[in-house]
Amino acid sequence: MTIYLVRHGEARPDPDDAVRPLSERGRAEVERVARLVALARPPVAEIRHSGLLRARQTAEILAAALAPAGGVRAHEGFAPGDEPGIAAAACEAATEPVMLVGHMPHLGRLASRLLIGEAGREVIRFETATVACLARTERGWVVEWVVGPRLAPA
Repeated sequence: MTIYLVRHGEARPDPDDAVRPLSERGRAEVERVARLVALARPPVAEIRHSGLLRARQTAEILAAALAPAGGVRAHEGFAPGDEPGIAAAACEAATEPVMLVGHMPHLGRLASRLLIGEAGREVIRFETATVACLARTERGWVVEWVVGPRLAPA
């Protein structure tokens, strides 16, 4: 089983965190990363996001490049302050490759919980517009690859 953890692109400031849209730079970074990830033809069945605007916009850009059969939808448990156990349970229960678009510090805590069983340590640095591919093996989750905007050509 494979999952893809994605931090949303850079967002514009707004007092209402739920409606912060991607900045022009954030949109461009996500588009570049999406094109690079699409070259690998990852088998993404569905893209889930936190429901916050910047995560939804990031998910939609990725969906345009990856065309997941299950589409894009909001999912509970991926907000910045959510307990990572909710998303970890969804990852463990997944039967098809899924992409999860969320926020820090949640994504970092989720990756740490899956990889080392402890949500308090940073094991992957999720800069904006970063995608991490994790695979579940017989011995647990492992990192297959990580790509961010610095690695994606303009």
